[in-house]
Parts: sequence; structure tokens; C-alpha cells
Amino acid sequence: MTAVGLQLDEHPIVDFFGLTMDQVADLSYFTPDAFRIDISAFSEPQKATMAANRAALQVYGGTTMADPGLQGRLPGIATPTLVVWGEADRIVPPEHGSAYADAIPGARLHLVREAGHLPQLETPDELRRTVVSFIDECVAERV
Repeated sequence: MTAVGLQLDEHPIVDFFGLTMDQVADLSYFTPDAFRIDISAFSEPQKATMAANRAALQVYGGTTMADPGLQGRLPGIATPTLVVWGEADRIVPPEHGSAYADAIPGARLHLVREAGHLPQLETPDELRRTVVSFIDECVAERV
């Protein structure tokens, strides 16, 4: 899942809470139809859980899911950092990934070509290879 949190006025995060679940799928995935869910097939407890999860997200993420002070705190990160972002993310534009990588000292950005907001679902093998390679490089640098 690509991150939210930065406030980039020129590349705003979509108003997630104003979207239907079909719209969320359309904006979240490179191939939306492969991940679209039919909420009408859910049981009432499943629907209630989904609504509660969305409400919890709004409580801890706020309606904009952005923290105006976050970008200024990122330069304090001293841990090797890999930023992975889906090129087709229309929930949080890829420019946010670039902004994270630019703000974190020494961070690397990896754009996943055929993924949107959830590369761990769309391209799990590529994500795994990318993360393992990054870890291997970090370990090799410390030896």
C-alpha cells in the first residue's frame, strides 16, 4: 500500500471518503476489474465491519489523510529507506512517492509500472523481489 500523509497541494490525495467502493477500485488498481468486489454479496456483519474500518480510517487519518508537518520531519529518518509506489496510483499520485524519496536522506524510489495504490496485491512477486534486493544491498553495505 502506498503511503498517505504528505500534503502536496499540486498533487492532492483523492477524497477517499467521497468515493463509492467501485470508484475506489477504479482509482486504486492498474487493473481494477481484477480486484473489484461485489459488496452486495457481503453478509450484514461483513458490511458492518467494512463500514467500521472506513470510519476508523477517517478517525486516524483525518478527512484529508494528510499531515502538513510530515514532510518537514522526513529528513530526520536515518534508516535505509525504500519507497515503493505504483505508477498507476490514482488515490495518492506517484509524485508523493518522489516527494518521500526526495525528503528522506539516501532513500530510493522504485515505481511499479503495472500497479496502483496496492502493489502488494497487484504485483506481489515484483514487490517481494524489490524488497529482498534492497535488504540484500543494505546488508552487503554493512559487511
